[in-house]
Formats: sequence, C-alpha cells, structure tokens
Amino acid sequence: MTLALDTGFFLPALLRRHLQLLCAALLIPLLGACAELPKNVQRPVSTALETVAGTPLAALVDEHRAAANARFESGFLLLAGPQAAYGSRLALVEAAQKTLDLQYYAIHADASAERLLLSVVAAARRGVRVRVLLDDFHSAGKDAQVMRLAFEPNIEMRMFNPVAGARGSAFWRMVSALSDFSRVQQRMHNKLFIADNAMGIAGGRNLGDAYFGHDESGNFVDLDVLAVGPIVQDLSRSFDSYWNNERAYPVQSLITQEELQAQRIALATIATAEDAQEGARTEPSPAPTAASGPAAAASTPVAPDAKAAQRSLVWDRKPLDLKTARFVWAPAVVLVDKPAKIPAESSATTEPLAPQPGTPSPRAAVAAQQRNAKAPPPAAPSPSAAAKAAFLTTGAATDASTGDAAGAAQDAQAADLEDKEDTVVDGLLQLMGQARRDLLIVSPYFVPGREITAAFAEARARGVRVRVLTNSLASNDAPIAHAGYARHRKELLGMGVDLYEMHSEATGLRRAFSATGSGGATGSSRAMLHSKLVIMDHRLLAVGSMNLDMRSQKQNTEIALLIRSTALARRAGSSIEQALRDAAWHVELQSGGSLVWRAPQGSNLQDATSEPGASVPLRLLLLLLGPLAPDHLL
Repeated sequence: MTLALDTGFFLPALLRRHLQLLCAALLIPLLGACAELPKNVQRPVSTALETVAGTPLAALVDEHRAAANARFESGFLLLAGPQAAYGSRLALVEAAQKTLDLQYYAIHADASAERLLLSVVAAARRGVRVRVLLDDFHSAGKDAQVMRLAFEPNIEMRMFNPVAGARGSAFWRMVSALSDFSRVQQRMHNKLFIADNAMGIAGGRNLGDAYFGHDESGNFVDLDVLAVGPIVQDLSRSFDSYWNNERAYPVQSLITQEELQAQRIALATIATAEDAQEGARTEPSPAPTAASGPAAAASTPVAPDAKAAQRSLVWDRKPLDLKTARFVWAPAVVLVDKPAKIPAESSATTEPLAPQPGTPSPRAAVAAQQRNAKAPPPAAPSPSAAAKAAFLTTGAATDASTGDAAGAAQDAQAADLEDKEDTVVDGLLQLMGQARRDLLIVSPYFVPGREITAAFAEARARGVRVRVLTNSLASNDAPIAHAGYARHRKELLGMGVDLYEMHSEATGLRRAFSATGSGGATGSSRAMLHSKLVIMDHRLLAVGSMNLDMRSQKQNTEIALLIRSTALARRAGSSIEQALRDAAWHVELQSGGSLVWRAPQGSNLQDATSEPGASVPLRLLLLLLGPLAPDHLL
C-alpha cells in the first residue's frame, strides 16, 4: 500500500491521477500486446534446510526450551514495536549460518531496508544461501533497485506474479498492470523472514522505513511474531511451495543488471534536477552519490541534517538479544493459502530442475519428486487440514488437561466439521464460529463481505462480544478501501459489533501495542494501523498477513500463525485493550441512525459526528467514489 495523498493538495493530485489513468487507458492498445512474460523459464528447485540440528540458532532454541522446561516444542515472542521488529530481523541475519529465506509483498528501497539487505549480502558472502521471494507489484521506479540483490553472489531472487512491461516508473507500471487487470489484482501478500529453518518471523510488516518507525510522512502500527522450533519448518514448507511455483520468476528472466543500472542513473538525474529547482527556496544539498547497498537507488537529496538524523537512528539499531528472549511455548499451526489462488500466466511454462548436489529436502517424498524433475514440491498443508488434523485435536487435549471441558468438547466437535475452508480467511471464519465469549479483531483494511458479516451476526446471536479495531479515514493509507468498510458500518453496529477506528496522531503510535516497546518513531505524527490479528476467547491468537476483507479472502495469498496460548492471547489482548481506550475512536450508532465517534480517553479531543481528522476533500472522495468501488477490489 502507498501512503495517502497529502490532503492539503488533494484535488490537484487527484486530477493528475485521473489524467494518468486516462493516458494509461489510451496507451494500452499500443503497449499491452507487446508486454509479455518470458516463456520457458528455468526455475531450479531448492528447498529449506532439511537438518536443523547443528546450527547455533537450533542449539539456542534447544537451550531456551530446556531452560523453560517447556511442554511444547515451538516457542513464540510477540514483536509489537519497531525496535523489536527491526532488531529481531537483524539478529536472525547475523546469526544465520546456513540459509536465509525472505518472502514479502513489498521491500522498499529506503534506509531501513538497505541496512537489513546489506546485512543479508554480508551473510551471503560468508556462505549463507539466501533466497528472496518478492511480490512484483511495487518493483518499479526507485523500489526496482531492490532487484539488484539477484546479482549478488550466493543470493537468488524471484518475483511472484510479475507484471510484464516497463519498470522505470509507477506510471508505466500502471500501464502494464491495466493490460492484465484481473490477474494483476491478485497479489502474494505473505510475509516471512526465516533463518536456518530454526527461527522465523511472520506477521504484517513489509520491509521499509514506514514499517520500522522512520518514515517522514507517517508510520505503521504493526505486529509480528518470532517463532522458534518445529513450527518454523512448516513456515519453510510454505515458502518452498511458493518459491518453486511456476508463478515465481527469477529476476534475471525479467530484467538485466545493465537495465537496473540505467534506471538508477536516470533516477539520479531526475533527483538532481528536482534539487536544483528547490535551490531557490532551500540551501543547496550535496549531489547524490551512488550508494553501495543493493536496495539503494539515487535518492532525492533532502536537508542533510534531517536525513542524517533519520539514517543514524536506523543504522544504529541493535540486533535483538536472542539469548535473553522470553518465549511462550505453545501448540500452533501455519495457515497458508496455496500459490494456485493466483492464476498462472497461461502462456508461460515451467521447467523445474533437479536440486543441486547437497541441497537438502525437508521430506523424502519431496526429494523423490524433485529427482523426477517433473513436478514441483507439494504445496503446504491447506488451512483446514492443518487447523483440524494438527491443531484442534491437540487443543482439545490441552483444554481437557487444564479443566476447560467445554473448550475440549467444542474443539472435538470442530475437528469433525466438514472441510469447507479454502483460504486463510475462510479458515479463520470457521474458527471464529467456535467462539463462546469474545472475539477481538484487528484489521487495518476491513471490508466485510457477505460471509464475514454473516460470521459476525452468528457470533452475536450466540452472545459473543465482537470488537473490531480498524483504521479511521484519517489514518488509512488507502482511503478508497475505507469506503468498503464505511458502507457496512451501520449494519455491523446494528447487530451489536463494537467498532473502533485508529486515531492518527503520534500518541496512538506510542501507546498502541506497547508490550515490547513501540516507541522510537521519527518524522511525522501520523500513525497508520497495519497489524492483522484475531484473539478468540482469550486463549487463541492468530497473527499474520491477512486482513478481514474480500481481497484477502478471495484474491491475495496470505499466511498466518494460529497459536493456542492463554498467556500469549492475554498479553496481546492487553495491548489491544489499551489501544482501544487511548488510541482509537469508538464509533456508536445513535437512535436516529446517525453516527458519533467517541474520542479516545485522555486525548483532549471532542467527540465527532463525521469522519474525525479527515479533510473535507477526503470525505468528498469517500462519498463520490465509494459507491462505485466493489468490495472485492478494495
């Protein structure tokens, strides 16, 4: 998602946007036919590290488990703030000895990502095998420079569901996207960061300044989980199923190193010209220099002291001390959509090769299929199979042993339900159907379609308290998505769902999700909710990449960790409860059918009767374009 338009100049920017769309539509007949993805692409099959034992990270996991006298094999640590989120990834890179696997929807070419990727390059140079799988939608303009990773020794990089055509600018990327609108709408939204198949991070964050508290225009409030133990092998199997899929194209099949360098020089030229235009109003900035990092592009020069201060905060980030981390040990499963949720390019073919000598396979069956060099490795378990076969039955035994007889009986009944889940969101909806007391949901982009709305209605009919925290119009970085939520707002309130909307001021960023420290944001005071989680009955926690919207349910691929832990659920729930009180507007339905937004406690703000904090032009956009946009495209 891109940051919202500056509302102070909203109408001119909106006009320019419409002109760009018109030009793109006119150019499609001329350019669309010649923009094709490469055919006969070779994708050497590789898999995660088979033998986890013997690495320092695996030994550390064993030490933690023994010290805790843990009953369960896998452990979890919530990463609620920018410092913990950034430091944990840096720690995994520095500790990795064998493999690093990164899977993301977006990696931005900015200071935060550059620092991480420079560490990844250093790991590759000391012998760590690195695989980077990136959704292709944002790899244009400056962010295309991230693809330079593919040309580093010992690093492989593939782009999932690539967009054919030019990458020089977001405008030309839009032209290419419109020529295949239906397929391009479906994106790989998964986020994983895995080291040595022993420790891994899953959650909502992409890689970039806005996700680590260092963007000048606004920062995201987000949540990840650091997982250790056997559950990480399930995350790795998910990664492998995407990596070896025909929808994943090696970067070298899409662009050359020379083309990336030419684009980099062009960006530097534009940046220099823009800086010259600003010279009359500000002190001259030094000319851009070629950065050494793989994610670096020719950044637009800014005031040296401000940029230096921002970069110093990022570069001075310390890795998380993995030795002193306190994990919660609990049963869990991975819910993951199949790559086939996104249709493959019909004209493309795939030629999987046998693995290189010494490349391990997580299962003997996978190795056998790879040796046949005919079929890709099997997909990761479906959400329903994983949730029922490996999780609910375990949960029933756990609840029975702790005296929760009702929970045990309920989970046993759930294990016998028909296999109806097709996606991660569908799997979560079925689990939510088993809630008895409380559902606490955080979804930044919340567009409930018919099935999600029906699930809420059924929960309310059973007497379940349902609370949803989402973005306000002012805090939403995708304002048009707010339209899909707004049209369902009164219906949800009418059935008794409690709705909370994120307040966009900096106080919200400092207070929300503060269990492991969310402070440290720099720049603008604007905070934007980006966490995705579900807490059920204070004993079940789902954290992942999914929103509760039709895009996550029907179009994008998603992944989530489903963890059964009263301690972890209550810990996360406590932080969310604080955010509901101190950092969110409480939306209420008045007797006459109008809405009122109750101000956060201690904010010194007044209650509002229209979208709080949003400018008049932004509210007009919601009224004009909202009814025209279908839920499944928001």
